[in-house]
Amino acid sequence: MYQQTLDPLAGSLGWSALAAAVPLVVMFVLLGVFRVRAHIAGLVGLALSAVSAVAIWGMPIGQTASAAAEGAFYGFFPILWILINALFVYKLTVATGWFDELGRVIRSISDDMRILAILIAFCFGALLESLAGFGAPVAITAAMMMAAGMGPMKSAIVALLANTAPVAFGAMGAPVLALAGVTGLPLHELSSMAGRQTPFIAAVVPLLLVFLVDGKRGVRQTWPVAIVAGVSFGIAQFVTSNYLTVELTDVVAAIATVAVVLGMLRFWQPGRAETAPASPLTSPVGAGAGVGVGNPRSGDTTSDATTGDDDPRFAHLSTRRRAFMAFAPYLIIIVIFSIAQIPAVKAWLVDVGSVKFAWPGLDAVDTSGKPLSQMNFTLDHLKATGTLLLLSGLVTAALYRIRIGGIVRAYKDTLVQLRWTIVTVMAVLALAFVMNISGQTGSMGMALASTGGFFALLSPVVGWLGVAITGSDTSSNSLFGVLQVTAAQQAGLAPVLMAATNSSAGVLGKMLSPQNLSVAVAAVGLAGAEGTLLRKLIGWSLGLLVFLTAIVYLQSTDVLGWMVP
Repeated sequence: MYQQTLDPLAGSLGWSALAAAVPLVVMFVLLGVFRVRAHIAGLVGLALSAVSAVAIWGMPIGQTASAAAEGAFYGFFPILWILINALFVYKLTVATGWFDELGRVIRSISDDMRILAILIAFCFGALLESLAGFGAPVAITAAMMMAAGMGPMKSAIVALLANTAPVAFGAMGAPVLALAGVTGLPLHELSSMAGRQTPFIAAVVPLLLVFLVDGKRGVRQTWPVAIVAGVSFGIAQFVTSNYLTVELTDVVAAIATVAVVLGMLRFWQPGRAETAPASPLTSPVGAGAGVGVGNPRSGDTTSDATTGDDDPRFAHLSTRRRAFMAFAPYLIIIVIFSIAQIPAVKAWLVDVGSVKFAWPGLDAVDTSGKPLSQMNFTLDHLKATGTLLLLSGLVTAALYRIRIGGIVRAYKDTLVQLRWTIVTVMAVLALAFVMNISGQTGSMGMALASTGGFFALLSPVVGWLGVAITGSDTSSNSLFGVLQVTAAQQAGLAPVLMAATNSSAGVLGKMLSPQNLSVAVAAVGLAGAEGTLLRKLIGWSLGLLVFLTAIVYLQSTDVLGWMVP
């Protein structure tokens, strides 16, 4: 049996925390400064964390290897399983020409890229986050922004930055549900507190998106709709999380915001806009090449995606029919995920498709002697987001009349395109599991928690760091939730406030997590550009973190203390 220790290096918590930070610092420096490919940086970070686990924390080599294997497997399932099947759906739309048709339909709603950034990346991305999470919103909305005519790099940046405000309540409230489970605090109080923090982020994100798309001119010309979108989303989050149900918080917020924005655009339009080009951009890296597709008119096959607004394959269809077919894959995703959330269906999927087992080779306890949760692994292969996306892809293929050979080739092309992304994500999750199980992450967290009342300023950093490491707000809450509560009690702070802060601030680290960066570059066909994305986003992430930290600090004082339930 291996028992964690928090201060293995010279009996010092501070030195131990610094040693634990080395693998992460090296990985991010390799990515952001030396522009090393993400899969290499991830493997280097994994190697350093494994060496530290064995040499400093005293974790047996066999258990270290087992922890890394569990992390790598978790990286593939469920995270990569989601990305692979989300990209598979996208490739089917490219191969059939419906991806380019989607761009035409989107531009018929508005040719203002700033408005589309709000509607697609912010609103539709929030809806996808509420239903799926784990990278699917970034992959899908980035592809949709490209369909509308936005450049690949900007599409990735916009999608990642937009994927902030909804994350705390994403995947049907999974992060807050996990937080309540590990801390023992009332779910309603945690949900209410998070709903009194994340709206501040939501209020400013649309403004940042239009700035990214069109600079100061964009803000000057579209600030009314950007503010309306952000405030509407924030109010809906607050009301739903405080007075309705945590599971549907983002669903209600996303749908309400779309309705408000579209309603506003009926009587108000921004000034001169950055518009989408007349024809959609070429799809990245030949995404649809070689996929046999049934012709909508004759049943013949074609191997290449057709670009242009007047695709002859769709000329016989009405405008309404073309719009439905273009949006069909995303409507299918929403319907399938919604059905999967029906209590009876969800229970059946768990009963039939959930396997729980002890992970082989692990026998570890925390500092108090309690067995670690990572010793057990739950494989939800039927209700997994990736499985539901795969089903959505197969239904899409049937609707688009794609032949079996074309489906197989599309899936093979997806795996080939994602080969280095697969290595990156598995390496980073292996690193995270080694750090978590060995106690390295706990050493860093406890060092921050030992600062007393000053912890009100450091609590958001803990949550931010947790998501930056794991790429998941749910995982960060599971990892640091108890630490936040313990530190709050020691410092005389409200446990509910600090626990909720872990979730609310964690969302701001998601745009920097290596696996999410890999998801974004894979979705837009810019393999190896993770370092560039990191450099472009780190300032926004830290700026929003400072903004939220100020709010949290005020909530810990008499100024905004009345907001704590």
